[in-house]
Amino acid sequence: MANTSGLSTFNLDLSDLIEEAFERCGSELRTGYDMRTARRSINLLTIEWANRGINLWTVEQGQIVMNTGQICYAFPPDTIDLLDQVTRTGTGTNQTDLSVTRISEPTYSTIPNKNATGRPIQVWINRQSGQTNATTVVLTQALTSTDTTIYVSDISQLSTTGFINITTGGVTETVLYQNVVPTPSSVNANLGQLTNCFRGQYNTLAAAHAIIGTTIAVNNLPNINVWPAPSDPGDQYTFIYWRMRRVQDAGNGVNVQDIPFRFVPCMVAGLAFYLSQKIPSAAARTTYLKSEYEEQWLLASTEDRDKAADRYVPRNMMYA
Repeated sequence: MANTSGLSTFNLDLSDLIEEAFERCGSELRTGYDMRTARRSINLLTIEWANRGINLWTVEQGQIVMNTGQICYAFPPDTIDLLDQVTRTGTGTNQTDLSVTRISEPTYSTIPNKNATGRPIQVWINRQSGQTNATTVVLTQALTSTDTTIYVSDISQLSTTGFINITTGGVTETVLYQNVVPTPSSVNANLGQLTNCFRGQYNTLAAAHAIIGTTIAVNNLPNINVWPAPSDPGDQYTFIYWRMRRVQDAGNGVNVQDIPFRFVPCMVAGLAFYLSQKIPSAAARTTYLKSEYEEQWLLASTEDRDKAADRYVPRNMMYA
């Protein structure tokens, strides 16, 4: 009986993966620029994969403990979308999960009283970029760690609700503000207050901030708006979700990629196709390499799917 290796660990680190793709283009990996341009193409390739559909290996479960009266909650900046979500009460054998219905922005905007309280049953997912934008907004009054109203110099640079980063001495606090109140004066027509603030959001701590030496930036975190707003602490709610995140960046040359082994052929084929559009001598191979890439994508994506049976539950609705 023939001996086998006994191993199932084959993978390609970044250098080997790029080398294989160059060879398929009839070329060689020779310079540091070749490596840099290939890394850039890999990052673009994985972004394309996110646009093509759900990559199961990027699905992660998370949870957010909800606060009384807080409508909006932030997600990590690499969040692409949510797949499912429930609100949970209790723990252990007393734990109860209730499905939360996803609604669109137009539907959420027509809810008459967004501050109504109860157990959240609907959610609008606001798919922001995750980028932080600098502003010229500054504090006009010092903040303690417990203040829920923030006085700022220019509300015209801020949306009516959202997240900001307040940084003092290199320490950053993320704050959710839910209302903006203008307080114009003859000196500054853009003065205002950020009210109904929730301090220490997104894994940061509430802190004191002085007027001098403090900066404010807009933090465009992906977030949700729930309805109704969570009720009193006696009914502690936890928002449980399953999110799809971005594939991690290509790395520095010695890393393996943030993909399962079954997608390695697809990544090599895709990178070869991308590179063929940049290597003049490989132009004649572009059509073939694209065809090969699409075939490998179909094979990988067809395998990378939920194989559970579908279940459909009819909903009976009555109108008076």
